[in-house]
Amino acid sequence: MPKSTKRGRSNQARKAPQQPVRHPNKKNAAGRPAASAPAAGSSSTKATKPKAQAQHLEPVIPFSAEDAILLVGEGDLSFAVSLIEHHACENVTATVLEKSLDELAAKYPHAADNVEKIEAGGGKVLYGVDAGRMGPFARKGRDPEGIMDRIMFNFPHVGGKSTDVNRQVRYNQEMLVGFFKRALLSLAPGGTVVVTLFEGEPYTLWNIRDLARSAGFQVERSFGFQPSAYPGYHHARTLGVVKNKRGEAGGGWRGEDRAARSYLFARKGDDPKPVQASKKRKRGDDDSDDDDD
Repeated sequence: MPKSTKRGRSNQARKAPQQPVRHPNKKNAAGRPAASAPAAGSSSTKATKPKAQAQHLEPVIPFSAEDAILLVGEGDLSFAVSLIEHHACENVTATVLEKSLDELAAKYPHAADNVEKIEAGGGKVLYGVDAGRMGPFARKGRDPEGIMDRIMFNFPHVGGKSTDVNRQVRYNQEMLVGFFKRALLSLAPGGTVVVTLFEGEPYTLWNIRDLARSAGFQVERSFGFQPSAYPGYHHARTLGVVKNKRGEAGGGWRGEDRAARSYLFARKGDDPKPVQASKKRKRGDDDSDDDDD
């Protein structure tokens, strides 16, 4: 038995020595912690911060200063003010569903100030305009032609008509189909329609691309909506300013902090005017979606 034990030890000694195991907390000769290799499948620090990188991408601005722009369902009108004051837009028509300034100001207390800024900048504000039933903005004549280069509808929503998700989806789809059909009559040759929605459900259930195609549009592209590109803009909820228990406005929910996406459409078969895009477009910023139908 002793011989057998000795022989076993001899065989173990002839085996190739194993590599020493490094422990992250173990110090090397220089007194510094030994570097540990990254785990399989892990990415570098830069690759783990897509959200931070996205914030530094150049925003896509889907209009130019000289365009005739129609804004639908404008809420508190802060977006229209930003277009005039920060993007030098000279021909802006902003529409709201509310029938008067008093009704609008009751929902959005600062709306009256925004109306003054819009009119001072040469823009117009129209009240009582239903996105799904609006009259055409077109030249009069035997063959009326739309006059709007860009028609924009930011965060459309019918409001709290139902708490049932399926019904809400259907109501919003019906509203958007009506909007697309009316927008087609107001769109100038080469013009585009831009609809911005929050990302995720229930908005993805609306199938915005299919709704536009059914109304005579083709999908040109989509891009991330960056509120920071519009200084002074604040997302306005359909139901108006939300107040806390003490009756104070603000706080809590902020729509401009949610990820959102803009979808750009053109009349089917039309050659759209070029869109002002970022100078340095990075891969992944723009998901193009051409309509070949």
